[in-house]
Amino acid sequence: QVQLVESGGGLVQSGGSLRLSCAASGIIFSIELMGWYRQAPGKQRELVATVTSRGRTGYADSVKGRFTISRDAVKNTVYLQLNSLKPEDTAVYYCYADQSGRRIGWGQGTQVTVSS
Repeated sequence: QVQLVESGGGLVQSGGSLRLSCAASGIIFSIELMGWYRQAPGKQRELVATVTSRGRTGYADSVKGRFTISRDAVKNTVYLQLNSLKPEDTAVYYCYADQSGRRIGWGQGTQVTVSS
C-alpha cells in the first residue's frame, strides 16, 4: 500500500492561485499513475488531472489551461498548480495512486474554497 498526504488547500479569491501537494510514502516504486479528483457538495466526484510515471499528463476539460499537474520523482510528490481559480473550483481535492490499473492509495483530502 501507499500512503498519500495532501497539503496546500485554502481560501482564495476568484482569479487567484493555489498549489496542492501530495506526498507519497510506502511501496512507492509500484506507482504507475497519480492523479487528483475533486468533489463539491451535492456534485459527483470529478477526475481533475493525472500524471503517469513517464510524465504523461491528462486534464478534465473544465481545468485545461488553468491547472497543471507535475511529479517530482525525487521527493515522491505530485503537485497540482491551480491558476485562474473560479468559485466552481470549490471542492475537496483528493490525490490517488494506481498500479496496474488498481487503486493502491488515497489521500485524506484538502479543501479548496474560491470566493467570488
